[in-house]
Formats: sequence, structure tokens, C-alpha cells
Amino acid sequence: MTALVSAERGVGETALVDALPEVVVVAFAAVTHLADPWFLFGLLAVAYWFAGDRLAASPRRAGATAIAAVTCAYAAVALGKAWFAVPRPPGAIGPVDVPTWLPGLLSGWYEAQVLSDGFGFPSGHATGGAAAYGALALLYDRALTERMRLRAAGVVAVAVAGSRVVIGVHYLVDVVVGLLLGGGVVVGALWLAGDPRFRGRTASRADRREPTSGLDPTPAFLLAAVVSLAAAGVAFAAGHTGEVVEAGIGIATGVGGAAGWRLVGGDEPAVPVRIAVPALAVTGALWVGAYALADSLVVTLAATTAAVVAVVALPALPERIEAISSDRS
Repeated sequence: MTALVSAERGVGETALVDALPEVVVVAFAAVTHLADPWFLFGLLAVAYWFAGDRLAASPRRAGATAIAAVTCAYAAVALGKAWFAVPRPPGAIGPVDVPTWLPGLLSGWYEAQVLSDGFGFPSGHATGGAAAYGALALLYDRALTERMRLRAAGVVAVAVAGSRVVIGVHYLVDVVVGLLLGGGVVVGALWLAGDPRFRGRTASRADRREPTSGLDPTPAFLLAAVVSLAAAGVAFAAGHTGEVVEAGIGIATGVGGAAGWRLVGGDEPAVPVRIAVPALAVTGALWVGAYALADSLVVTLAATTAAVVAVVALPALPERIEAISSDRS
């Protein structure tokens, strides 16, 4: 199967990229952050916690489903990379020609952006970007118009995908497949969650007008865990240690998301800032710890699971705190 995706899969894009002005490459190095995993999950968590009914009929269900969809997308990437195991473009491993006009404080940042290890197919940034922005556009369906939301999502996803080619860490085919994969995963995840727009003709008109009101992200979270488990098995069998860790994080995210959602009713109001700020600090620390201690798979899995449970279950915390306070009084 790996022969289906060649290590030498470029179509001449490298020569075109080499001819671009340095300032363009630097600009795209910044654009690529729009689909960094930390940025996407932070964006999705903020939307999940704070969105109101002006954005969706059921903003908590919409937000959790968006997180589940992106988790599925990264699980699919982990499986694809472990299965095909093809390298990135040669330039992704360095050395780096840092523009001389770039300030010293930004030189390290730029070098980190244009260097990347691991396998190259499909692109995780392209897949995650398409899934995240596509899910946001479809699920927060009271904002603007559907055409405007989808157009904006498409522009951002394509810009991010293009940035990966411009900075030299992916071939064109990697990001094209990533965009298609991310879009397909969103449709599948929303179908699993019960979105009436993707469930055929059985949905009532009322359901179609308020498509987020009955969503259940649990099946999508569990699918992400299963696909990540398959990715871990493929990576382990091939001896790809780094991919085993990434797949393990996917398993923990899927399981943690499903567990956290069991604590949520789905109709909770936005999370108060006084609770969200410390929660963000705690979950952020857990995420950092999960990656910093990646050499210990057990610790990584535990930290990731705890972080995701906390993120997903947080909307239910204020009501529980209030109930405890009432009982004590």
C-alpha cells in the first residue's frame, strides 16, 4: 500500500517556492500557525466554553462536536502517516537560510517553522485546518450566512495548506489530500453526531432549522479513539515510536472527550470567566506536560485524558459548584 504514495511525489512545486521572495515565505510561516494543533484546540475550547445562542441553537453541543470532529481528523492523519510512512521534502530537515533582515528575536521562530520531522502524508495542518474551520462554519450556524461562513473557512483552510508548501515542509499532494480528508471527516463526524443536515430525508424541518439542538459528540469521540488505536498498532508494528505517541494522544483525546461529555447536559450556559481562566491554566499545563513527558507514554496518556475531560466537562462545573454551596448552606 505504501507504494501508492511515492517518497518523490513532488510536481515541480519546490522550484516555484524557491523563486518566491523571502518576505512571502516569512508571511506564510506565520499563517501556518492558524492550524497548529495547540491553536486549533485552544480556539475550539474557547468557542465551546463561551459561545452563546446567538451563534448556535445549542452552543455547547456545537462546540463539543467541533472538538470531536477535529479529534477524528487528527486520528485519520495519524493512521495515514503511520500507514504510508513517506518522508517530507528534503528541505524540511534543514539547514535553514534565515533571512538576514529578520530580527534576531524572530530567527529562532522562523527556523522552527520551516523545519519539521516525522512523515509527510497526509498533511496534519491541512487536514486539521479543513476540519476545524469547516466544523466551525457548519456548527455555529447562526453567525453571518452559511455562504459567508463556508467561504471564510475555505479561505483560511486553503491559506494554511498553501503555507505548508511555501515553507517547504510538505508537497502539494500532501496538503490537497489533507484538505479533502479534513472535509470528509467533518461530514462523517457530524453524521455520527446526528446532524440532520447529513442524515438524509428523515429530519423534520424544525430539526434542519436548528441542527445543533440534538447533537451528541460521543460517537465521534469514540471513533477517534478507535482510529487512533489502529494508528498506534500500525506505527508500533513498523517501529515508528513518534507516531505511536501521537496515536496514543489521539486515543486519550477521544476517550477523554467521550468521558467528559457524560458529565455535561448539553444545554449549559457559557462558562463564567472566573472559572474558565484557572481551568485554562490547569488544562494548558496538562497539555504541556503531556508533550514534555512524551518519553513516558503512560504519563502522556494520563495527562492528555485529564486535560480533555476537564475541557469538555467544564460547562457543567458552575452548576455543580452552586449545588454544593446550596447543600452546605
